[in-house]
Amino acid sequence: MPTPLQPIGVFDSGYGGLTILRELVGKLPQYDYVYLGDNARTPYGTRSFETVYQYTLECVQHLFDRGCRLVILACNTASAKALRNIQQLDLPKMDGPNRRVLGVIRPTTEVIGTYSRTGQVGVLGTRGTVTSESYVVEIEKFFPELRVFQEACPMWVPLVENGEYDNPGADYFVRQHIDRLLGKSPGIDTILLACTHYPLLLGKIRQYTPIGTTILSQGRIVADSLADYLLRHPELEVECSKHGQRAFLTTDSPADFDRQATVFYGEPIQSMHLAL
Repeated sequence: MPTPLQPIGVFDSGYGGLTILRELVGKLPQYDYVYLGDNARTPYGTRSFETVYQYTLECVQHLFDRGCRLVILACNTASAKALRNIQQLDLPKMDGPNRRVLGVIRPTTEVIGTYSRTGQVGVLGTRGTVTSESYVVEIEKFFPELRVFQEACPMWVPLVENGEYDNPGADYFVRQHIDRLLGKSPGIDTILLACTHYPLLLGKIRQYTPIGTTILSQGRIVADSLADYLLRHPELEVECSKHGQRAFLTTDSPADFDRQATVFYGEPIQSMHLAL
């Protein structure tokens, strides 16, 4: 009998986490992955902490039920609003083998200070991520000398998901929030894109930031962090199946998901519907 798959689970409220998955596959192609996008209930960025926590927990539990031992919350809002509760309250109560849930905030905050020369960094994110203060708190742990300035960009995710990220109409909203962020301090020399949708706006973001500004997307940082994590936890690594297989799930229309996902993932995919 074939050994059941034990893929690495990757969760996002929609499509943005596919930019993380793309980097994970590029760095660690031997592993099996299953991606779950909760497109039927997106966006998470404007929802309450309790709602994001409940939605995220449901999706994490489904990925565990599919055999995952390790789940990556490839969503800044879920990482900010749900990760701590899931790690501290839910995982200890779950039956079965050892399971882990990781987010995208800590890997980024562990390294962000190494990119800044001025000691001043900017964070662009959804309203939920910014309001949570998660980046401010976590950066303080690793780089207490850094000054952190945040800017919520509520229109950026809709622009990306409606295919407007490369059109002239996006320029107003991109420039507006870049100007607001940089207006908080002229010394900002490093900007973190604290939403997995934002890499699709990278071309326009660069147009409105000063030459020499470092702009960080999270995908490669998270991939490097996962590779290191698996090296440090061989007891978990050995349980992750390695056939190079990919599976994609969406809580909304698979046809719509497949059409949009190609933009984020970089190649065609075929998803299945999941009813929660």
